[in-house]
Amino acid sequence: MRLLNIHGVGDARLDSYERPPAGPKDVVIRMKACGICGSDLSYIKIGGIPAPGTITALGHEGAGEVVEIGTQVEGIALGQPVIVNPMMTPGNIGSGGPEGAFTEELLVREARLGDSILPIPEGIPYDVAAMCEPLAVAMHGVNRAEVTAGDKVVVFGCGPIGLGMILWLVDRGVTDVVALDLAPQRRERAMALGARTALDPTTVDLRAELAKLHGEVRSYGRVGVGTDAYIDAAGAPNILADVITMARFHARMVITAAYMKPVEVPLGRMLTSEMTITTAMGYPTEMPEVVAAMPRLKDKIASMISHKLPFDRVIEGLGIAATPQSAKVMIEFGDNG
Repeated sequence: MRLLNIHGVGDARLDSYERPPAGPKDVVIRMKACGICGSDLSYIKIGGIPAPGTITALGHEGAGEVVEIGTQVEGIALGQPVIVNPMMTPGNIGSGGPEGAFTEELLVREARLGDSILPIPEGIPYDVAAMCEPLAVAMHGVNRAEVTAGDKVVVFGCGPIGLGMILWLVDRGVTDVVALDLAPQRRERAMALGARTALDPTTVDLRAELAKLHGEVRSYGRVGVGTDAYIDAAGAPNILADVITMARFHARMVITAAYMKPVEVPLGRMLTSEMTITTAMGYPTEMPEVVAAMPRLKDKIASMISHKLPFDRVIEGLGIAATPQSAKVMIEFGDNG
């Protein structure tokens, strides 16, 4: 067997691997599909977590088939197609723990049905099932924005998380979504998922465009654009200040992107808008809801996968995932790849 590990800054390798034996509370999953996440690329860039130089197993967006079950595990069957919820595993699979999902067989410690292990609905292919984790991240961001049908929303960044946010917004009746991204391919995907329009923010006067699309609102002697909520899935250093400067009274902003450096915040302008800025991290409760939605949204979810590669080419896949033209890069195993 093999396992994708980080060995240092910019150094990811497909290593030989001997899977630990399963204990009485564990299950073993024969991997079928695992997506490459922006977090994987970030971990490689900094040289591993929790500290540079730490050998770090990668992969946390996994789906596969149960091939071994511990004697104390309840409700899980051999051969069952499942999704792994890494946040509910003791070692946080693929994010600093001993296990990562970029391997032929994944050990899931202390497996619990409906918690760390979620059954795949009938008719859902493994690549679509493996989209559950990033879609749960996207859903949590939308939940934190507290949007309702009829709201006007701007999404910064149309990578896999931003696209997932557009999917959930439109699914909830929020049809006035403005998508922003530099890459034309990503803007096209945003439009296909139901965005009202998709713009390159470097080629337009964003405030003027949003004023045309969402109108303007006066309050406390200032004029803001009529956008109700902004969701930052890009992390560009200018976004926070730009939003605060143009936000209307009581606008909302959710930051899901990882900011690696400090940014300046115009607090005076923020004070007069009484806007709310919050963050979203992970998916505390969203994964089961994503699974339940997969049967009716599977075609749209599948459209978010831009590349499929066999496990042998996972290093190549990392390079593709780092390009702005890609959406989700999916690694497939065995008969699936």
